Amino acid sequence: MMDTTIEQFLQYLSHELNYSRLTVAAYRNDLRQWCQSLTSNASDLDLKSVTVADVRLWMVQRSQAGDCARTLQRKVQSLRALYRYMMKRGLVSENPAADVELPRIPKPLPAHVREQNMDTLLNGEIDTQDFTEVRDRLILMMFYTTGMRRAELIDLLDSNVDTAKGELRVHGKRNKDRVIPFGPELARWITLYRSLRSQAGGADPQFFVRARGGKLYPSLVYGIVRKALESVGGSSKMSPHVLRHTFASVMLNDGAGLESVKELLGHESLATTQIYTHVTFNQLKENYIHAHPRALKKGE
Repeated sequence: MMDTTIEQFLQYLSHELNYSRLTVAAYRNDLRQWCQSLTSNASDLDLKSVTVADVRLWMVQRSQAGDCARTLQRKVQSLRALYRYMMKRGLVSENPAADVELPRIPKPLPAHVREQNMDTLLNGEIDTQDFTEVRDRLILMMFYTTGMRRAELIDLLDSNVDTAKGELRVHGKRNKDRVIPFGPELARWITLYRSLRSQAGGADPQFFVRARGGKLYPSLVYGIVRKALESVGGSSKMSPHVLRHTFASVMLNDGAGLESVKELLGHESLATTQIYTHVTFNQLKENYIHAHPRALKKGE
C-alpha cells in the first residue's frame, strides 16, 4: 500500500485532470517503485524529507537496472508532478525532482538510400513520351537533387523553375523562400516534362500536376516515392523525406560544407543539419571496413 498523499495525487490525476486509466496506472507504477526504493516499510515513508540527491541516486539505480532514457524521463516527470501537487497543498516547500536533469533520448539517425541504389533507380528505362512516367521520374530526381520537402514540391510554382539559370525558388517553412540551384540533367528532364504537360493542355500555376490537371496531393506523392524505392530496396523507410535525407548525406559525403547544406535544406539551425554528419561518418566507416584489406582480420 502506498502513501496516502500519493493515493490522493492519483485521484487528482484521474478525477480533476481527467487523465486516462492507462496514464494514471503508469504514474502509479512509477511512484510505487519510487516508494520501494526509499523504504521497504510504507509506514516509514517520508516524502517530505526527500532530496535532489535521493532522486539522482534512484535514476542511477534504475539506469543500472536497465531502464532506457525514455523510461527514466517518464519516472522523473512522475516525481515532478507528484511534488508539484504537494507544493500546491503546502506539504513541501521545494520540488526535489525539479533540478534533476532529464536523460537525453538518443535521436535515431535519419534513414537514407544508398547512392548506388539511387543511380539504379534514376537510370532505369521509362517511356519518355508518357506524361505520368516522366513526371514521376522527375519527382524522384527533384527530391534527390534539391532536398526539398514534400509540401514544397507540391506547392512549387511553374514560374519559379528557371532552366536557363538552373535555379528554382522554393516557398518553405515559416513563409521563407530559398533558391536552390540544379544541374543540366535535371534541366533536361524539366524541359521534357514541360513539353508533355503542355501537350496535355495543362494551365495550372503549379509546376507538378496530375495527368488530367490539378495540384498533386500528399498521398499521391508518397505513393510515387514508395513504389519507386520498393523497386530498389536499401531503406526501411520509403517516404519523400528519406530522399531529402539522402540528398543531405550525398552532399556531405561529396565534400559540401555543412553551412551550404543547411541553406539548401532551409534549416533554421546548423544543429538540425549536423545529424547528417553522423550518417556520413557511419557510411564512411562502413566503406572503410569493406574496402581496406586490414580493416577486418581474416577469420573475424
